[in-house]
Amino acid sequence: MRGKYFYGYNIVAASFVIQGVCIGALFAYGIFFKELQNEYGWSRATISGASSLAFLLMGSVGILAGRLNDRIGPKILIAVSGISFGSGYLLMSRLQAPWQLYLFYGGLVGIGLCTHDVVTLSTIARWFVKRRGMMTGIVKVGTGAGQLLVPLIASGLIAAWGWRNACSILGALVLVTMVVFAQLMRRDPQEMGLLPDGVFAHADGDGAESREEGIRLRDALRMIPFWIMSVTWFALFFCLFTVIVHIVPHARDLGLAPATAAGVLSMIGGVSMVGRFVMGAAVDRIGGKQSLIICFIILVCGLIFLQFATKAWMLYAVAGIYGFAHGGLFTVVSPTMAEMFGTGSHGVLYGLVLFSGSVGGSVGPLLAGRIFDVTGSYRLVFIILVGLAVAGLILVTLLRSPRPSGQPDENIPAAAESG
Repeated sequence: MRGKYFYGYNIVAASFVIQGVCIGALFAYGIFFKELQNEYGWSRATISGASSLAFLLMGSVGILAGRLNDRIGPKILIAVSGISFGSGYLLMSRLQAPWQLYLFYGGLVGIGLCTHDVVTLSTIARWFVKRRGMMTGIVKVGTGAGQLLVPLIASGLIAAWGWRNACSILGALVLVTMVVFAQLMRRDPQEMGLLPDGVFAHADGDGAESREEGIRLRDALRMIPFWIMSVTWFALFFCLFTVIVHIVPHARDLGLAPATAAGVLSMIGGVSMVGRFVMGAAVDRIGGKQSLIICFIILVCGLIFLQFATKAWMLYAVAGIYGFAHGGLFTVVSPTMAEMFGTGSHGVLYGLVLFSGSVGGSVGPLLAGRIFDVTGSYRLVFIILVGLAVAGLILVTLLRSPRPSGQPDENIPAAAESG
């Protein structure tokens, strides 16, 4: 039978907020880009390097976070990462040298980012099966809300009180929010005598003891689909994080006012909410592979348009196209991994794929900054992004699920399914 209220919705709500605060603060780094450049005269490669380090740490520590989430659950992990993330921004208010930028943002913020996706979405994958895509999409709408609001808030704080005070306020917000909402998180419904999707366990306890099924880590590592996903996510994150870090400086180079340039970033966040919700629902209907193909096609179109965008309205149009693909792609990956490999080792497998992505996310912004420093233009960077996006699209079309289509996702008793 089903209860009147399912605790899984608390997991969704908490994950929504955690994602919004984390990724909003991550996006806000682009707003501080010019401030750091103007005050210290640091090169774009130097400033981009801190974000590259953060992405690399996010992915590498994310593997451990995913493994720990498979074992102990999300509450402690998210609280600890929130303290690290918030402390990084708080300490940035005292920034004086490049090594401090790399330690505070690249190190502490990078470690703090390790749980926002792999832990929250792996937890969602355990609490929901039939509506996994939809619930993942709702959580990722929180990311879009953060992308929309936090850069605008950061821009306003910088204008009113300077970038150092803006860092302090942002750090305190992240720290408190993540620690508080982490207390709502639970590893899986079995802890509370429930089954996924709001089904109560039977009185004899069978439901609570139902075992998660899925391909084991050592088996997945020998499968071509796992490596296709890993290489695809390298290419994808290379593209996505390069755009996120450099779109505001690029807009400023084209003559846009600071608030207008920040608006491009917020436009990406706003439209990404639509992409997250729509593609989250699409996963439940058409499956992960088809959803990925749709998102990659839209991404390629957005990046091609970026080659020719020289005016404010054109950049906003690019932000709309790109934003839909950005939101959709980040939403589709977790349910696709659960669909292909099950949820028994979902945390660590998802963490490994995200690590591959984080390597791309660390290389992309750094290389883009270096290319700009040498050429004075992002033209070559944007061409590289189109090529990688096309390569990702081709790889996705080759993807084949390693699990038989009739294999159950989780060992949910038939009686529970019919309830």
